Amino acid sequence: MKKILYPDFIFIFSSLMKQKSYIIICVIGALLASSGIALAAKPNFIIIFTDDQGYGDLSCFGSKTIRTPNIDRIAEEGRKFTSFMVASPVCTPSRSALLTGCYPKRVGMHQHVLFPSSKKGLNPKEHTIADHLKLQGYATACFGKWHLGHHKEVLPTANGFDTYYGIPYSNDMNHPDNKGKPRGGWEGMDILWKDPKSTLTKWKTPLIEDEKIVELPADQRTVTRRYTQKSIDFINANKEKPFFVYLPHSMPHIPLYVPEDVRDPDPKKAYINTIEHIDSEVGRLLKALDDLKLADKTYVIYTTDNGPWLPFRHHGGSAGPLRDGKGTTFEGGQRVPFVIRGPSIPAGTVCNELTGTIDILPTIAALIGTTLPKKKIDGLDVSGIWKGTVNQSPRNEFLYYTSRGAIEGIRSQNWKLLVKKPRARRRGNASQSDGQPAQVLLFDLAADVGEQNNLAQTKPEIVKNLRARMEIIDAEITKNARAPWIKN
Repeated sequence: MKKILYPDFIFIFSSLMKQKSYIIICVIGALLASSGIALAAKPNFIIIFTDDQGYGDLSCFGSKTIRTPNIDRIAEEGRKFTSFMVASPVCTPSRSALLTGCYPKRVGMHQHVLFPSSKKGLNPKEHTIADHLKLQGYATACFGKWHLGHHKEVLPTANGFDTYYGIPYSNDMNHPDNKGKPRGGWEGMDILWKDPKSTLTKWKTPLIEDEKIVELPADQRTVTRRYTQKSIDFINANKEKPFFVYLPHSMPHIPLYVPEDVRDPDPKKAYINTIEHIDSEVGRLLKALDDLKLADKTYVIYTTDNGPWLPFRHHGGSAGPLRDGKGTTFEGGQRVPFVIRGPSIPAGTVCNELTGTIDILPTIAALIGTTLPKKKIDGLDVSGIWKGTVNQSPRNEFLYYTSRGAIEGIRSQNWKLLVKKPRARRRGNASQSDGQPAQVLLFDLAADVGEQNNLAQTKPEIVKNLRARMEIIDAEITKNARAPWIKN
């Protein structure tokens, strides 16, 4: 049923002023009722977004060591995507892409991650998923890691969310200057895992509610559970209207913590323990939807911000068959697990077509029959492949940017080109690369998803064409890039 807009209501009301009062009352009641029905008919959206989880860290994506029956249930009752990309191999840029439908460079959020000392954030002038849904009458909430600016001017409440509860940046960062942190590396993480109270004695990580710090340090043993409970409470409070819950878990980014009642004391099982705890919390969320009879009208998405942090060994995950992990433009850094269930999503199906986080905003807009503002974005409406009504994705190319925001690669169909410039070394006040040539890599991902067979020497024409195309697209993004918010 078409939603009756406010101007339509006024026009009809005015035209009936000369009629008997009981007719006016009946018409007004009918209009309000039909408007309410239209609003209630809109689907709900939940996006669960974990941190540093690898492509191979779910049983439905091939893990033999981690059991994830609840996340697997989303895949069984919905659709699994095997070629789903995030727009950066690190946190902040990746999250900006998810919410805005843009490559991070387009919104000025491409240059690595934000820290407690950072003075920028996602510009509230950008149009986020939350902004869009809020305009359509949705209740919107963010529970978890934000990492798009910790200043009140750029917190979730300034970017379309009605409420926020969570850690504003990575859970290994300290308020207010990121100093005084415990020993790092996987050895340091072993020490912290053996001492669960270290969350309160070794860290000064803040937890924010709306715009104020309400816990310092945050008890990270319970944040995964608390984020989930906040989500469940929000859904209960808004069950009669459409809602959007963005649930970006702080983990499995290190340091890893879980509640005492589920903790395995063996540090070599820390990562497994953490993912399985997240899975259990996903199960609680799914049960809440079942109990409220909202499952059939709610899209539930589960994915992550980038690949696994491999140097942390058993405190980091696995990229499965993919090469490398977090911080790299190899597939292990940017191809991530993605499962979705919801209205018209075909159960138990798998899609190998190319898509990514930048496509979620325009796809959600299409699913609820709305249009986005006339502002350039990079995402595409992929609702057809979500629902399985088309076989081919409208996305046939994808750009790869480094964690520092430099263009490094492009994928076109199954061809992937990487042009890796040598890392510059500091010499005095200058930055030099010793004149070393760029490393050119070309892979056929259909035959070589692990990126082991470099075909650049045997396919020079493909290299030439892909490189030219990569530079053209990046030039347009650079020319039309919009500024982030900067604190004065």
